[in-house]
Amino acid sequence: MTGNKETIVVVGGGFAGMNFIKRIDRDRYDVILVDRNNFHSFPPLFYQIASSGLEPASISFPFRREIRKMKIKPRFHMGEVKLLDIADKKIVTQFETIHYDKLVIAAGTTNNFFGIEDLYKYVFTIKSTGQAIRCRNEILDRLERASNSTDPDIRRKLLSFTVIGGGPSGVEVAGAIGEMKRYILHREYPTIKSDELSITLIEGSDRLLHTMSGTASRYALKYLKSLYVDVHLQKTMQSYRDNIITFTDGSTMYSEMMVWTAGVTGETFEVRGGELPTGPGHRFLVDEYNRVQGHDDVFVIGDLALHTDDLYPRGCPQLAQVAIQQARNLARNLNSDCMEHPFVYNDKGSMATIGRNRAVADLRHMHLTGFPAWFTWMFIHLISILGMRNKLVVLTNWIWAYFSYPTSLRLLIHPGRYPLRSRWGER
Repeated sequence: MTGNKETIVVVGGGFAGMNFIKRIDRDRYDVILVDRNNFHSFPPLFYQIASSGLEPASISFPFRREIRKMKIKPRFHMGEVKLLDIADKKIVTQFETIHYDKLVIAAGTTNNFFGIEDLYKYVFTIKSTGQAIRCRNEILDRLERASNSTDPDIRRKLLSFTVIGGGPSGVEVAGAIGEMKRYILHREYPTIKSDELSITLIEGSDRLLHTMSGTASRYALKYLKSLYVDVHLQKTMQSYRDNIITFTDGSTMYSEMMVWTAGVTGETFEVRGGELPTGPGHRFLVDEYNRVQGHDDVFVIGDLALHTDDLYPRGCPQLAQVAIQQARNLARNLNSDCMEHPFVYNDKGSMATIGRNRAVADLRHMHLTGFPAWFTWMFIHLISILGMRNKLVVLTNWIWAYFSYPTSLRLLIHPGRYPLRSRWGER
């Protein structure tokens, strides 16, 4: 740090954090990025890691490699932020204390279990690369164990998969497992009968993809059924214990593996020396310039920012495009040293894929389904991935998978346990 420039600390290196760092004037500001990982990842494709469609490295990009390309380089500090001290203008991680002049919080969201007791102990989630890898390993492990079993009842129990949540993530995960059932099972696991693997998608509302158009919902349901996914609408889960799902209407269902995609909530921090007001979902209340209410030196961008207006009375949707646009707008304002450009969200549409040639897309002036939507989805996601190598790897995998489902990515690799690492909570 030069000492004669203001220091901006950015918490979180996702879509919002990385776009802000790239566009902030580093001639004017010293920039420090803090993240619990040493890489940027691409959350829209976590489900493809979970279903063995892509390798983790193909949608991840080291922060230090990206920083190396910049003419005036920010600094990167790996650590999980535990404390925000507003009065003394510092953040505290498990490793160090970092002082700031301006703070930009772009930490994103985590899983929301809606107060269901101990649910996090029993379900699989895909909100990070590590969680997606864990989910992939569990699916592959169950397939291998079922293929060795001679008892059909045991095989059915091992291969009972349930996805909770009918939003884009839930639809994509269920569709990916459905593709494994339809196209992979008889080729690579011939001892398992197709009807022994069950995939159930549970959604609490009256349709899938509730934030998208009715056309998208109808086609998503159609595509999932073609992949042998059993969809239950207007079903709300109450508890999950001993592999039994209990619903609020009193009905129950057996499932040995549950993937939870039903909701998100903001990452939380201990705040000292002041108050950072929050709203629903632990999102920070911000003004039209992404300043936290009551603070001129603390900003929030991305999924954690909650600014309400007539168009979005519940805040902007928690989408990548919102994060990217907020980051660019905040950098523009700070570069000019004048908050003269209020944030206005430019909605470019939303999309979801349910497998090869099966996708839905709500664009600004049209609704796409089938192959056109799938091709559009691939193009948009491909250009959004960091790094030319990663783009080429993902494109190659997709092309190969399009013409031939066999892949070398279905590797069951369990990490070694020892030596013990105290940071992992091992004893």
